[in-house]
Amino acid sequence: MIDYIIQNLWILWLTLSFVCLISELTGGDLYFVCFSIGALFSLVLAAVGLPFWSQVLLWAVASLLCVLLVRPPLLRKLHSGGDERKSNADALIGRDAKVIELIPVGGSGYVKIDGDEWRAVSDEQTDIPVGSTVTVVSRDSIILKVKPNGVV
Repeated sequence: MIDYIIQNLWILWLTLSFVCLISELTGGDLYFVCFSIGALFSLVLAAVGLPFWSQVLLWAVASLLCVLLVRPPLLRKLHSGGDERKSNADALIGRDAKVIELIPVGGSGYVKIDGDEWRAVSDEQTDIPVGSTVTVVSRDSIILKVKPNGVV
């Protein structure tokens, strides 16, 4: 059995490559992909018949180079534009809402957006009546700051 493995080390490197790729599915940090690529380089040396120590050395060097040179650009590419998306309450900024409870000067009322009711305040010097359409300009925790449509 040992003689078979020694004569067919390429099977060991191929298996290691697949194990690393499967392990990558659990983490997603792209480290195991680099180890898998290193194993594929070593597979070539094993197929040519070079000694095991040279295969291990190439695996280590290729994996390290992949981690240092290939992984960072891939991560930047995968995560590009991720910070530009608004989510949760931040996605409400700029949206129109319908006033469902009077928003008095210096007080708060309620607005409705997509069926959800939100407490709202305004810097306007007049009350905003029920049924008015307002635009969300900012938020403070779960309280929306609004302005009547048409007001700049």
